[in-house]
Amino acid sequence: MSVDPMMYEAQFFGFTPQTCILRIYLACQDYLCEVMLVVEKVMMKKLESFPNCDISPFQIRESTEKCLLFLKERFNVLFCKMEQMLLKLVLSVPQNVLLPKDKVHEQYPCTKEEFEFLQKETEQLQQRCKAEAYAREALLAELEEQKQVQAELEKILQWFDGLDNVFREHGNSSLKESFAFMVQNARKLQDVKNEIELKSKKLKLDKAPSCDIRLRSRMEKHVTKK
Repeated sequence: MSVDPMMYEAQFFGFTPQTCILRIYLACQDYLCEVMLVVEKVMMKKLESFPNCDISPFQIRESTEKCLLFLKERFNVLFCKMEQMLLKLVLSVPQNVLLPKDKVHEQYPCTKEEFEFLQKETEQLQQRCKAEAYAREALLAELEEQKQVQAELEKILQWFDGLDNVFREHGNSSLKESFAFMVQNARKLQDVKNEIELKSKKLKLDKAPSCDIRLRSRMEKHVTKK
């Protein structure tokens, strides 16, 4: 049997030619065995009609087996020739016949270098598509986080609106004005605090020289007494 894989023929027919040949061979072998069994049965029945015959059933079985072996040997020789003819003339695809998916190569032929370039470009595009898919997933995740933050901000704004309404119900100014007033007072307090700190530093600096003068006068008096 042929060892050529004949992949193009397999794509064209939908089966490998070798498989088809093998099935034909097995079918013929089975048919040959069945025919010899039928012949053997007929000969056995004929033998029964000749009671004084010197031929025994064992001899008939032995003869049919020899005949079957001879026929198999001759069949194998003939089948090898038939296989070559089938693979060459029946189960082969001519050079001018193309598969539908290969016709595009005939319309748009390209060299090996061009094919390799297209293959590399395809791989790069696939990598870009993957990167864009990952970036899209990251953006969707970030968008989902922003939606959650926006929902929390809306809750906070609703809470402030509730406080504003409470302030207005009790006769106070709006919440915005109250916060502005508090910020203004806080700035004034900060200015007052800074002014107090500056004055305290000046007082400390003014007291320091007078203390030094007093300390010197006491030391001089102590020296004159000695």
